[in-house]
Amino acid sequence: MRLNQVRGLAAAESALTRIDPLDLSSLPEAALQRTRDRFGADATPESSVLQMLRDVRAEGDAAVRRYAKLLDGAEPDELQVPPEELDAAWEATPDDLKHALELAARRITEFHAATLPRDWVDLGGGLGELVRPLERVGLYAPGGTAAYPSTVLMTAIPARVAGVSEVVLTTPRRGSEPLNATVLAAARIAGVDAVYQVGGVPAIGALAYGTESIRKVDKICGPGNVFVAYAKRMVQGQVDIDGVFGPTETIVLADQTANPVFCAADLIAQAEHDPMASAILVTDCAALVTAVETELDAQIAGNPRADTIRQSLARRGCVVLVDDFPEAIEVANRIAPEHLCLMAADPWAWAGQVRNAGGLFLGEFSPEVMGDYIAGPSHVMPTGGTARFSSALSVHHFLRTMPVVGLSPRRFSDLGAAAVRIAEAEGLPGHAGAVQARLDHLAATQTR
Repeated sequence: MRLNQVRGLAAAESALTRIDPLDLSSLPEAALQRTRDRFGADATPESSVLQMLRDVRAEGDAAVRRYAKLLDGAEPDELQVPPEELDAAWEATPDDLKHALELAARRITEFHAATLPRDWVDLGGGLGELVRPLERVGLYAPGGTAAYPSTVLMTAIPARVAGVSEVVLTTPRRGSEPLNATVLAAARIAGVDAVYQVGGVPAIGALAYGTESIRKVDKICGPGNVFVAYAKRMVQGQVDIDGVFGPTETIVLADQTANPVFCAADLIAQAEHDPMASAILVTDCAALVTAVETELDAQIAGNPRADTIRQSLARRGCVVLVDDFPEAIEVANRIAPEHLCLMAADPWAWAGQVRNAGGLFLGEFSPEVMGDYIAGPSHVMPTGGTARFSSALSVHHFLRTMPVVGLSPRRFSDLGAAAVRIAEAEGLPGHAGAVQARLDHLAATQTR
């Protein structure tokens, strides 16, 4: 399969345009028509999201149920999945899959435990910082063309490691079909306290505002479609969110030593998500491009998701040819991809030059897919160039820090005059007075 090609840094920046995850105007006509059919002839995707959020806030469970039926054809007896269903799902899980989930959970736990920040205090300086977990977190697991038990592990376990008191999960139910059993099994092994069978915008509204069945949370985490992303942005401030995520993206940086079989396989793994996924090869070796394109044809043939893969590669796939590997690194830094894979003779030698990436995958045996499932870091990563200023989901997203000031009289005396001077410069005599009163008290005490 021949991929779109551009040459050089400037052309790459122009061609690899970032998709705004909140740009609902780019939805296909079929999605726009479904919105009009459900919400009225004048409805827009934006207005439908706002209407659903308003209704859930005002009506609670009644609105959640109404929209679950309208959007997904689901009419569950109870919004919460009975806990015994999670136990049953785990017991019914094949032993080899149980082992895989347990191994992934263990590695995720170990990684995040190693990054957990600690309280600290400097008694001499009169300063410190206390680290405190959030109390209640809501997670969202998509349920569209695929189920994502891995997302449950990758969001719930960091929250648990951080010490969050209560972790709940929402995931959509489709019609009368039961929820995906592996998603429920993953929720059980990750220590999720409650699972609610509702998805989309109503789920985000319920987590943000609370209903009779679903308590309000402090933070909402997890990926979703463009409607979910827009809803998360709309409720931000009412609750915190982990970020607004667009279509997934991977850049494979490869030199002449890279295995074209592996390169093609990694591009396919990215492209099979959906037609808007971006799978990009950046290389200084023209011969590698030819070999990778040949491999793509061989590997796509017979793939059950071949149509999606071809659409994605045709619409969002790309090859960037550069003069040398330093230029390839700069392409990645300018684009700031969600995933950056270094397929080079000595990937560790280049790692220090990478400034912007959601996750960095070094070498032929560290493919991004291992990060999706079992490596350890969360696979919820910043997209659309936001890796320039944000990070992958981690324990830090579930923690708050409280600075502590506990000055001794001596340290206060050392610092007080400077504080008074700055307060006076700001024209705040009350601030200056609060310090001066103490300085005067200490001076009087010391002269007695």
